[in-house]
Amino acid sequence: MTGGRLNGVDAEREAQLLFRVIDTISAGLDLRRMLQGVATLVTETTATDVCFVHLLDEKGRVLRLHGATPPFDGLVGEIELAVGEGVSGWVAEHGEPVVISDDKNADPRYRYIPALRGEEFTSMLSVPIVTPLGHLVGVLNVHTRARREFTGADVELLRTVAGLVAGAIENARLHRRLAEREEALESFAERIVEWQERESRRLAGEIHDGISQRIVSLFFHLSAAADAIPGSPELAAEQVARAQELAGAALDETRSAIAGLRPPVLDDLGLAASLESLGHGFPTLDVQVDANTLSMAEHAETAVYRTAQEALQNAAKHADARSVQIRLYRQQDRAVLEVTDDGSGFDAAAAPAAGTPGPTGFGLSGMRERAELLGGRLELTSAPGHGTTVRLSIPYLPSAQY
Repeated sequence: MTGGRLNGVDAEREAQLLFRVIDTISAGLDLRRMLQGVATLVTETTATDVCFVHLLDEKGRVLRLHGATPPFDGLVGEIELAVGEGVSGWVAEHGEPVVISDDKNADPRYRYIPALRGEEFTSMLSVPIVTPLGHLVGVLNVHTRARREFTGADVELLRTVAGLVAGAIENARLHRRLAEREEALESFAERIVEWQERESRRLAGEIHDGISQRIVSLFFHLSAAADAIPGSPELAAEQVARAQELAGAALDETRSAIAGLRPPVLDDLGLAASLESLGHGFPTLDVQVDANTLSMAEHAETAVYRTAQEALQNAAKHADARSVQIRLYRQQDRAVLEVTDDGSGFDAAAAPAAGTPGPTGFGLSGMRERAELLGGRLELTSAPGHGTTVRLSIPYLPSAQY
């Protein structure tokens, strides 16, 4: 050792290491490649034998190996340590570096991991990877086969490297989250377009097969009535009566098609009263409604109404429920709908696979998509024999802000 630095590395070589680390972390946002490059630079420049980079998971409970020099690079993603477990776990928990010169097994913090072949290495230095704001993101370790007395200057150099890496890790993670959100939004937009296309085809089919055919028949009956008026008033009256029946049927089908887009009852009664009216449409259920009067945008009201409708449909048809409680209320900046039944219940973990579309065209998966579209969330609480609660929570904003 000379100058109190790693294996006699002078200030110029330290600066070279830091510059090369900066170049590596600036080259791109591929986290794995960046950490592999940093680990290699550290071992090359500090004359250590192996380097491991463990990153803290999103919940801050587990350290996972994300970067390693050969021959351990193949273990990336496979090695995990709980915070507080082993030397790395201790460093993560306490935020302080650890130096072990020899006899690691005598240190109570050390944990032997066969895949990492700790018996081949004598000395180690472990430092926390901390952002400038003090957020722990992981732990960086170096090991040597020969015995090594790591000094305070050694520790500070590794901590400096770790600090540079910490900022890059945060940036890479933020970039990844942004990319995942953009991908999710694109996927969701595609599903919305597909749904709109299905709805357009459904409406076109209903209009063509039902309403338009009735209107054509109505035209012929009215034409026959007009021709029959001079010579056969009775026949004319019969044709007019038939035309009235067709007009009534066409009107019913038109209303049904429109209701598939937005229930007219929402415009007539408002959301709270519409939920009361919806409950009356399920005679096999004792539906109790406790709904506050909330003023929301039309599409938000439709989402709440359709969610309640689908939940009631499931309670009546699949859960063999007898009673259902519907609650609609405001919770700070959220509008919350809760539909609770006393039915047979189901395994909530299997809900996505069990999302069967109902008469409204939306099953459980559809309800979730509606909630996500509004920036909200749909939660299911259920267990066999214990009923089901569907909880929809969406942002509550004045209509103009939707």
